[in-house]
Amino acid sequence: MIVVENLAITLGVFQLENVSFEVPTGKYGVLMGKTGCGKTTILEAICGLRPVRSGSIRLMDREVVGLRPADRGIGFVPQDGALFSTLTVREHLSFALDVRKWEQERIDARVAQLAELLGIEHLLDRRPLGLSGGERQRVSLGRALSFEPEILCMDEPLSALDEDTRAEICELIHDVCGKTNVTTLHITHSLTEARALGDLLLVLDSGVVAERKLEPREGAASDSGPAAEASS
Repeated sequence: MIVVENLAITLGVFQLENVSFEVPTGKYGVLMGKTGCGKTTILEAICGLRPVRSGSIRLMDREVVGLRPADRGIGFVPQDGALFSTLTVREHLSFALDVRKWEQERIDARVAQLAELLGIEHLLDRRPLGLSGGERQRVSLGRALSFEPEILCMDEPLSALDEDTRAEICELIHDVCGKTNVTTLHITHSLTEARALGDLLLVLDSGVVAERKLEPREGAASDSGPAAEASS
């Protein structure tokens, strides 16, 4: 479960006040809103990458404000993937496990499991240079899920992909999150993504997060933006 209550954040002249919302355990929450409204700022605050002025962030009934990012138990997929150029795909998938001092046999088993789940067995000894956008996102998702987190946060993970690859990775995310039952918060501008993946739609407007009706996947014909969804 992700519970944000009365969150206040100040970044220079930009401020968010009294932001509150909830994503139930095992559900897929999609956060939308206009560019610059603070969606990514909220996500980064949850992950511990932005300081908060006041308020509460509880993850699986544990207060995490004040905890280091590594201590929050969150798998994070940034917008650009942020892969390390010097590491192989295998090393990306094992990175968080090495840091957590898993035994090598357990690491090898987990990397093999992730590679099969994500369809990247053939890429394990490759480095990021030369990987396609879809392949990079598969690796980034695998790295985020490697240590079996209870919470997954993703910041526009499909925005840089072409239409066909976006649909492919969207299906992959739907399948992987369903199999792992990870509680997810996904930032996007795309209603098509929201309808394909989300259990609930959260719209940030003028500093207030409100839950909106999320139409069934079959009803997703085009991206209309959160304003249209909010007015329905």
